[in-house]
Amino acid sequence: MKPLLQLAPFVKPYWKPSLLALLLLVSLVVLDLSIPRLIQRIIDQGINAKNQGVVIHTGLLMLGISLLSMVMAVGNNILSVKVGESVARDLRQAVFLKIQSLSFGNLDRMKTGWLMVRLTSDTGAFQRVVQISLRIGTRAPLLMLGSLILMINTSLSLALILLPLILITLGVLAFFISRMEPLFLQVQQKFDRLNTVLQENVAGVRLIKAFVRADHERERFETANRDFTRHSIKIMRFMSGMSPLLTLCVNVGMVVVIWSGGLEASRGELTVGQIVAFTNYLLTTLAPLAMMTMLSNAWAGGVASAKRLNSLLATPPEVMDIPDALSLSEAGLENAPVRIEFSRVAFRYTGEGGEGVLMDIDLVAEPGKTLAILGATGAGKSTLVNLVPRFYEVTAGRILFNGIDIRQLQQKALRSLIAVVPQETILFSGSVADNIRYGVPDLGDIEVQAAAKVARAHDFILKLPQGYQTRIEERGINLSGGQKQRLAIARALVTKPRILILDDSTSAIDVETETWIQEALEQLPFKHTRLVVAQRVSTVLNADKIVVLDKGRIAAQGTHRQLLESSLIYQEIYASQLGNGLDADLLAKEEGQS
Repeated sequence: MKPLLQLAPFVKPYWKPSLLALLLLVSLVVLDLSIPRLIQRIIDQGINAKNQGVVIHTGLLMLGISLLSMVMAVGNNILSVKVGESVARDLRQAVFLKIQSLSFGNLDRMKTGWLMVRLTSDTGAFQRVVQISLRIGTRAPLLMLGSLILMINTSLSLALILLPLILITLGVLAFFISRMEPLFLQVQQKFDRLNTVLQENVAGVRLIKAFVRADHERERFETANRDFTRHSIKIMRFMSGMSPLLTLCVNVGMVVVIWSGGLEASRGELTVGQIVAFTNYLLTTLAPLAMMTMLSNAWAGGVASAKRLNSLLATPPEVMDIPDALSLSEAGLENAPVRIEFSRVAFRYTGEGGEGVLMDIDLVAEPGKTLAILGATGAGKSTLVNLVPRFYEVTAGRILFNGIDIRQLQQKALRSLIAVVPQETILFSGSVADNIRYGVPDLGDIEVQAAAKVARAHDFILKLPQGYQTRIEERGINLSGGQKQRLAIARALVTKPRILILDDSTSAIDVETETWIQEALEQLPFKHTRLVVAQRVSTVLNADKIVVLDKGRIAAQGTHRQLLESSLIYQEIYASQLGNGLDADLLAKEEGQS
């Protein structure tokens, strides 16, 4: 129950329609409980007394009550659905915004399928709990309580005889409900796994076909699907015993009432109308328990989902603004060129043991200059540049912008200075132009085309069926890898960043086009500090400074010519990609180019 109460703030804004729904429900229960008493009146004062007027008058009254009950039930259903849908909308929004607020470190530990289940299945489970609580979930206990009171009022002796049976029935229900919550939690965990496998297969279907791994993936899915089905059957099998047991209790109660009531009626202690009314109240007491066999399913699932939602909503972002974080104007960075300094920076991913990913990084990127980062796979290149926008937080040391620790800046302000072109190009559904202006939604067509020209994308865009209005398919499958990378570069340029991070962003572009892009970047009208992560030496030849990373440490830094003379690692990389090229003639040629 506690996990559900923790989500109660999402219901609070809708307390007025919720209260009205409950008032209608209470009125509906009162009307329902009046029916057995009216039946008693028809039998005792009408039929037995042969008073046709009482029969007609009471019958019409029952008909009017039934019609009024129908109107109230419809009103209650409408309000319940409205509140439930509104709460689900707000909860989905809160979960979505929470995911958006999480840092890269948080998201690294959360699978896409896991997050999708939170947004869909778990929010839907809580929505059902809200709706049921405003309808059957509240009606059932009110009917039970009211019926018990009226049963005692009708015949105390019969009520005392049935008391043990009622207590046994409540015990059976409590046993089943207490056991179902952990079972539902297991089912939802298996559902998480099934969704993860499905998401991975849909996203990687081309790779699966390329490696002829369809049989292996089918087995993975079958295993996850079988586990989910087995646990679902287990909980349904467990629940299947609850309804027959409750039905047995109801039937036993009916037999006891008719037998005991008949004996009392034969002695003149009860009337036939009282026996019929008592029987109806008994059904109204025990029937809601049968209803609660269905409700317990929703409640148990809702509690399990609420636990998972609360866990996600309570997850703090690993990167957060400090109190009184500075804006750009407060930090004096509003219009100034940015000098980036890494001071004794170290980093390790959360939970990672042993040596960190980066150690003792001392490095400076001067304003308006290009700093290139080179190294083997796993050397920490992408991690290093991801620290600059605070996608991750440094484990030790500081990163300074013009002498100001970036942790003193508001994250939004910090990232407004930076444009990132990541390793994996992500494009969104929409037109080519919309993707380019993603960071500046109101950007005009002329500026969009200017950025595309710098990124060498303009020519191929014009050849697309609708040019800049061509719709990009899901994951950009109607574009080549190089085309997507050029669009990503254009998207970064339209923001006119003062720090431009190119994280291996030209790996799918041919060397000639890459050279043109580099030359165009040098001619940009806005001054920016550029950080370039590269695998190819040709990408970094003309950088103002090249940093060679090796196992998370700076192995060497300098210009291309300086590194050719002093760094064995750089010489090996250069030789492996561009030939041995280390003789005196080539070195002299390189010096001449520089």
